[in-house]
Amino acid sequence: MKRRLKFGVVISMLALLAGCGNSGSVPETSRQDSSLQQSETVPSASDERVSSEVNADGESDTVTEPAADGEASIVYFTSDISPEGMVAIYEALGWEPAGKVAVKLSTGEPPASNYLRPELIKDVVELVDGTIVECNTAYGGSRSETAMHYQVAEDHGFTAIADFQILDEDGSMSLPVEGGSQLSENLVGAAFGDYDSYLVLSHFKGHAMAGFGGAIKNISIGLGSQEGKCLIHTGGKSSTSPWGGDQTAFTESMAEAGKSVSDYLGNGERIVYISVLNNISIDCDCDGNPAKPDIHDIGILASFDPVAIDQASIDMAFAAEGSESLQNRVNSRNGLHTLEHAEEIGLGSRTYELVNIDD
Repeated sequence: MKRRLKFGVVISMLALLAGCGNSGSVPETSRQDSSLQQSETVPSASDERVSSEVNADGESDTVTEPAADGEASIVYFTSDISPEGMVAIYEALGWEPAGKVAVKLSTGEPPASNYLRPELIKDVVELVDGTIVECNTAYGGSRSETAMHYQVAEDHGFTAIADFQILDEDGSMSLPVEGGSQLSENLVGAAFGDYDSYLVLSHFKGHAMAGFGGAIKNISIGLGSQEGKCLIHTGGKSSTSPWGGDQTAFTESMAEAGKSVSDYLGNGERIVYISVLNNISIDCDCDGNPAKPDIHDIGILASFDPVAIDQASIDMAFAAEGSESLQNRVNSRNGLHTLEHAEEIGLGSRTYELVNIDD
């Protein structure tokens, strides 16, 4: 029997710490030194919307009603991090993709990033008959040029399990941004529109600039062409350089870019999200030498709502033992503002109902 639990947002957002307000100050592929880590502070877990706390096993002591400003989105959970668990959580969605299916993921920066391994995702990719897709990075590394990126995809085993395409190898495609405060357009890979439906596979983790990476980052920065990545990082000010942008503008631009993708795909009807909470480092998969994870593996989440699945990922990770460094990373980058703004502009809801499919 599936157990249904309803939650409000359980972790408060800390104001951005001084010295971390410029997203251009830290390259996305770089590590933070120990002095910076020690300067980050852990916030109290309080919020006016709190009515229960979720633990790392997907359980809560109380059942709460959705926030008054909207219905709760359903987020499915399994603790089974395996190929079988991936298929089960996907099937729980009851989604029927239309047409040509893309599977968006991160190919991972060499030599030792924590990207989702092909053996974990192979069965679900085959189930949807999907083509794995990615875009080139805009800030150096081994995936900033198309030929190099295809080689990384091969080296990491993705081309062995499915067809693979770099969406921006032929440039950009413009998507309109409706109701945004930072962006008027979002530049995604030129081949983005060649696919009818998207299965978004995200590895939840920290991030040196965004605070954390999950579903929203995967469909914003992740689907952005090199020009589009620059626009997001700079709050729409530059399409040629990702450096020098305001941090708040950066976090809001991620939400706005994500919404443009969702809007294009039938207002979210042709896109679903699966997030794996394992190897949860404070560093992103764009870091080839990430910090060792402090948090034990938690499980897999799935939802039609990218805001809800990211909020659930945050809640479960923050509730886990050893999460202090991740909380520091997220809050020092004002990372939760991405979720706040995403909810404000209608991308999704931070209030969710957790359905444990293991029961």
